[in-house]
Amino acid sequence: MELSEEIAARRAGTGDPEALVGEFRRTAVLVPTVGEDQVMSGVHGGVRWIFAFTDEAALARFALARGEATDRPWDYAAILGARLLDVVVPAQNGPAGVAVNVADEDGSMLFPPAPGIVPEAVAVPGPDDGEDV
Repeated sequence: MELSEEIAARRAGTGDPEALVGEFRRTAVLVPTVGEDQVMSGVHGGVRWIFAFTDEAALARFALARGEATDRPWDYAAILGARLLDVVVPAQNGPAGVAVNVADEDGSMLFPPAPGIVPEAVAVPGPDDGEDV
């Protein structure tokens, strides 16, 4: 299944979380860049969310939702999901995750800084991990 299909299945309650993470890791996503070697991100709930998109149309919807001019091109990089989770997320200052297709109400998905998604060294344990958050 493609990443968009895995996201849809998970949002419908029928998808397998491990299959979703696996597909994300194998998929090249589009990540808007700001300046040299910086990915576009936002902070919500104490977590830095790196924006990623499954295709140029999803990236364009995000630009429109932000009120950006549609006649100017956006710089972006195609980055393998595994590289985002294993290299880019740990390079952030503090907890970080990946927000996919955030402008698509029915097609977005978050990959939080949780054990099993990001490297153990940067994962934030949740209440079910035996530690208080």
